[in-house]
Amino acid sequence: MTIHVDVVSATESLYSGAANCVFAPASTGELGIYPKHVALLSTLKPGEVRIETDKGIESIYVSGGIVEVQPDIVTIFSDTAIRAGDLDETKALEAKQRAEEAMSDAEGSQDISSTQAALAESMAQLQMIGKMRGKKV
Repeated sequence: MTIHVDVVSATESLYSGAANCVFAPASTGELGIYPKHVALLSTLKPGEVRIETDKGIESIYVSGGIVEVQPDIVTIFSDTAIRAGDLDETKALEAKQRAEEAMSDAEGSQDISSTQAALAESMAQLQMIGKMRGKKV
C-alpha cells in the first residue's frame, strides 16, 4: 500500500510519486505519515522531508511551509525546497554567519524574529549536509 506525495516549492515541483511513508518536520515535532492517514493540515519548520519508497529514501530540505495530508495523498508546499544532494555547504555556512552577525545587531523584535528564522534555516541545511556525510553539525 502506498500514498501519493507531492513536494512543491515556489518555483518547481521537486517530487511527485508514490511512497511507502513520509516524514516531515512539523512545527510541533516530526510527523510520520503512512497510507490511509487521517486528514491533517500543519505548518512545517525548516528541516528534512524524507520520502521512503521501494527504491530508497528521497531527502528534500524545506525552509518551512505547509503539509496537507489526505488518506491517499500528501502535499507539501514550501517557499524554498532543495533536494538534499543539491544543498551547498559554503552557501549555508555563509548564511549562518550572516544570520549570527545580524542577530548581534538586531534591535527590534521583528529584526530578532527574522534573523532567528534565517539562522534556523541555515542550521537545518547544515544538519542535512552533515547527515548526508555521516557527521554531526
